[in-house]
Amino acid sequence: MLTPGVCCEKGPEMSDEKYWYNLTTHAVERGFESPAIDRAGPFDTEEEAANAPALLAARSRAWSEDDARDDAWRADTDADVSGETSGDTAR
Repeated sequence: MLTPGVCCEKGPEMSDEKYWYNLTTHAVERGFESPAIDRAGPFDTEEEAANAPALLAARSRAWSEDDARDDAWRADTDADVSGETSGDTAR
């Protein structure tokens, strides 16, 4: 429940006890030291926050690979609907 006059309350996952990786300064911060646009997180430990660049890169690669699989599936599905086959071109 929100307190009157307060925009929003922090849940346990957004507490000042969490760590953040500052994307601008490349420093680990505890709590809300920087504007949200400059932070990645939250992380439970300082070490996890320090590894944020590697984690973000790995997630980005995984998302790109997933998007590529989706695009390939869509292309195969579209070809099947139009009567074309994606494998053998001999008719």
